[in-house]
Amino acid sequence: MPGTRYQLEVNPEIPARLARLDELANNLWYSWDRPTRSLFARLSAGLWRATHHSPKAFLKRMDQKRINEAADDPVFLGTMNRVLSAYDSYHSEPRLELPGKPPLQSTDLIAYFCAEFGFHESLPIYSGGLGILAGDHCKGASDLRLPFIAVGLLYRQGYFHQTIDRDGNQTAHYGDNDFDDMPIEPMRNQDGSDVRVGVDFPGRTVWAKVWRARIGINSLYLLDTDLGENSEADRGIAHQLYGGDRRTRIEQEIVLGVGGVRALNALGLNPTVWHINEGHAAFLVLERIRNLVGQNMSFAAALEAAAANTVFTTHTPVPAGHDHFADDMVMHYFGEFCKATGLDRDGLLNMGRVGGNGGEFNMTALALRGSRFHNGVSRIHGEVSSRICGDLWPQVAAAENPMDYVTNAVHVPTFLATDWYETFDRHLGLGWQHRLTDQSCWNGVQRIPDQIFWSIRQSLKAQLLHLVHSRVRQQHLRNQGSEAHLDRVLRSADPTNPTVLTIGFARRFATYKRAALLFNNLDWLREILSDAQHPVLFIFAGKAHPADEPGRRLIRQIAELSQQREFEGRILLVEGYDLHLARRMVAGVDVWLNNPIYPLEASGTSGMKAAINGAINLSVLDGWWGEGYDGKNGWAIKPAAEGLDPAQRDIDEARTLYELLQDSVIPMYYRNTSLGYSPEWVAMAKQSIASIMPRFNMQRMLTDYAEKFYSPAAEQWRRYSSADFSGARRVADWKARIRAAWPRIGLRRIDQMAARIRYGETLRFEIAVQLDGLTPDDLTVELVFTRPGEPTSARARRYELHHERPLERGEHLFSRELTPDQCGKMEYRVRVFPTHELLTHPFEMGMMLWL
Repeated sequence: MPGTRYQLEVNPEIPARLARLDELANNLWYSWDRPTRSLFARLSAGLWRATHHSPKAFLKRMDQKRINEAADDPVFLGTMNRVLSAYDSYHSEPRLELPGKPPLQSTDLIAYFCAEFGFHESLPIYSGGLGILAGDHCKGASDLRLPFIAVGLLYRQGYFHQTIDRDGNQTAHYGDNDFDDMPIEPMRNQDGSDVRVGVDFPGRTVWAKVWRARIGINSLYLLDTDLGENSEADRGIAHQLYGGDRRTRIEQEIVLGVGGVRALNALGLNPTVWHINEGHAAFLVLERIRNLVGQNMSFAAALEAAAANTVFTTHTPVPAGHDHFADDMVMHYFGEFCKATGLDRDGLLNMGRVGGNGGEFNMTALALRGSRFHNGVSRIHGEVSSRICGDLWPQVAAAENPMDYVTNAVHVPTFLATDWYETFDRHLGLGWQHRLTDQSCWNGVQRIPDQIFWSIRQSLKAQLLHLVHSRVRQQHLRNQGSEAHLDRVLRSADPTNPTVLTIGFARRFATYKRAALLFNNLDWLREILSDAQHPVLFIFAGKAHPADEPGRRLIRQIAELSQQREFEGRILLVEGYDLHLARRMVAGVDVWLNNPIYPLEASGTSGMKAAINGAINLSVLDGWWGEGYDGKNGWAIKPAAEGLDPAQRDIDEARTLYELLQDSVIPMYYRNTSLGYSPEWVAMAKQSIASIMPRFNMQRMLTDYAEKFYSPAAEQWRRYSSADFSGARRVADWKARIRAAWPRIGLRRIDQMAARIRYGETLRFEIAVQLDGLTPDDLTVELVFTRPGEPTSARARRYELHHERPLERGEHLFSRELTPDQCGKMEYRVRVFPTHELLTHPFEMGMMLWL
């Protein structure tokens, strides 16, 4: 009988000449600097793949002889010194004037909270788009030299690794992360002990250890509950990303929100801006309120102070997608909070209420009530979110409520293929990386010779097909498929001859993303794919949440269709979707396909990543594509009429997809000249880069955040917190006065109304307003002019009436003389709303009365 197997790992001694490799391995700068990753891969390509491209794990497992040889290799040393020179230059670049109006100050600090972060496969604490966006946000903040830190959870198990069996069944494989292999370090107190924070739970304290990941010049702080002083159950709170039941979820979110605030306090960090990215971290609002109440403030004043410099970004386009918890569960965990802040049960639960008094505690509602800056992640999503969240501002039209938007973007250095760099240097000019938002710079893409442009695109496709070939082969043989049959399956995915039109679809397999829309009419699809002279290869990749059976069923459906004789070799389903495959796909496909149900795609960024690499988008006009499509840079599937039966909607939009493929996409790709490529295709691919790169890069996105939210939030914090929070106290008292009087506020028109006047004539408007003890300065009385049938919106013409004098019975006269400067029919209405010089948004109270 074999004995026990014991494990032993022998780590090499890194020669002094190579000592700074450890520094490179512990800064996620390598996640967007390909020369750094290539430097490690040069030492051992096989080990680099085996360690999943993790520099820290790689260095621990290097062969001592090989590392010693590298220390004496002048070629390797020269390459390393060039990488280190770039690294040092990046870290020593002076901070230019910070963005914002007024500019952010060097003493400001933005704290960005998110449940997941996707930087690179070597730090697997992400599941999908939210995490990749958060990672890009952090990278972009480092590039822009923003005063920025981030806070998240350190999961022992990140998202699962996926395999797919021969019947298309997805299997989720979870493995524990080895923190020693990850680019993180524990934070230490001055005495050398670990920084730990306690989080109050019913009858106990849960302890969390604080780790740091270096992100360029900035830091991400991660909380880890897998500690000996915690119970077994509490050690598992942060064990698995989005794992467990509702109890686990609320406990994760308490550790993230409450524990995150305490961690920053323990580290001596004092943010002037707090950014909640999605509702998971919203409990930070309650912890900040608790701290402020401890400074002799009322709950109402503490709420105003905490909300004044809090930014909340929602990514969820459907009401059901927002986190919510049962009232009793919330009270179970926050009963002591109520005692500490003097809040009763209804007061706490109302912080998480949406519309009326029923329902569960909604984390989005908490985030909205605890912030004064709110945004969706595209123009369309901002409009959708204004409607979804409209109940929080019940008397204000959705078009005018405080919900704003900043369209998502991508971190160009991470997702732009290296193959483009030298060509861009030559034709756009050196330093193009610093002119990402300059449209005139990107117009230079048109100067790249078509032949060179096409050859780069073909090279990128060959790299993708090489990886697809490898993964499908491994998948096929593991599922006991035959070698002979594999040749047929991979006949179109030939990296040595990458001429086939390749269309990619890669994302989470959620039903609203409609991965199977392509299969709506199999006869039509069969006709499209049966043309041997114009072959098309569809590559599908993505994961379904293990508990999402409809999503898992989509994977099975695609797998089954890919095995049908007429589709075999034309449709490939690649397992194990991860950042490595994602980078290859967005760079290598000819067309990026995206066909969600409108308007459920909050933003989407994968299509942007494809576009900046010269792939062409074929997408429903939803999310970012609603802003990015210009008629010359891709193809648009216009959403079917609103209210249409879902089955008919899918039929209509699938028909549009087939028609675009058959009439436009395939003919254009194969309209070759004697040079071997289609000039029309190259022209559209160039336009894809030129039009999308300057508008959808992280520099633009973060500048928008700085100007719309970060800078104003920092200014509000200074206004609210100065002089012992006198501003917050004033606003809280004023709002209480407004709420008490509002039910008795009234409007009455007392002027002589005119239905028709001549151009140049002046009208006088007089409105009697019942103030019920409020002062005239507490309210704004307005005329709102629109064209007939046009809804009231932020673009309507607004004219403020001025207080003239008191009238009888507590009324006050507000008046204005106005000479219309437009002819034609107009409509106007009269309204009143509360106003105060310290309000962040004029309608933040959600109160408005119309005459």
